[in-house]
Amino acid sequence: MARRLRFNGTDSKNGGCPAVHEDLDTGEIVVQGPPLTDRADLEQLQHFGEDDVAVVVPRELLVNHGPKEMRRVPKVIDLEEFGRLFETFEHSARRLESRRGYASDRQDPDFRTWQDTGSVPCDLGTDWCRTMLRQTGDGKLVERVRIVDDPVTEGQRFLLAYAACNEATGEAITCLHRADAERLDLPAADFWVFDSRLVVLLRFDDADVLHDAEVITEPAEVNRYLQAYDAAAHHAVPYQRVVAQLA
Repeated sequence: MARRLRFNGTDSKNGGCPAVHEDLDTGEIVVQGPPLTDRADLEQLQHFGEDDVAVVVPRELLVNHGPKEMRRVPKVIDLEEFGRLFETFEHSARRLESRRGYASDRQDPDFRTWQDTGSVPCDLGTDWCRTMLRQTGDGKLVERVRIVDDPVTEGQRFLLAYAACNEATGEAITCLHRADAERLDLPAADFWVFDSRLVVLLRFDDADVLHDAEVITEPAEVNRYLQAYDAAAHHAVPYQRVVAQLA
């Protein structure tokens, strides 16, 4: 069955070769150009098979008419592999925390303690706290921007109360109002950025249960999330300011 090809463009003034076409069904790119035939040139190509054909095109052709967006196949990791990233990151871990509540918080005994007393115990001996103390003690940056609603939800109030414990481990916690997040057109996502090169999108169900995570390493996509986080951090305020407003 013949491919359904779309002509993307050419830099040739007479409308000929070289050119770029795109397969409308598979997204594959067909590059049309003069063949590379010199034996000495072909011998320099790596993994070049007997049936392969190499063509030569100007760099500008790909820049002007090649695809600008990557069709990404999601790479999903389980929670155990996600947890190991906090042991292995090299210099920074940044999170945009966007949900109105988390099932894991509501299931935490400290949540009931907070409901009863208004305060959250801070046990620096937990696995998470020990990991954060070690990483921040080594000079690594760990920070979060927490989006808060108006009015602040119960789950967000709990996290604001727990922020003092986060801070005690060396984490930096700031808050961004939901209206500001929407004005900045931030992605409706809950994610971590590790070492400015790896994004982990946290995948929750409708009951706020975290099931797994999607890893993104494509540089342009990572940069989009970095830009979103930087915008959120720039407009965020210290969490103590939001706590004071609730008092």
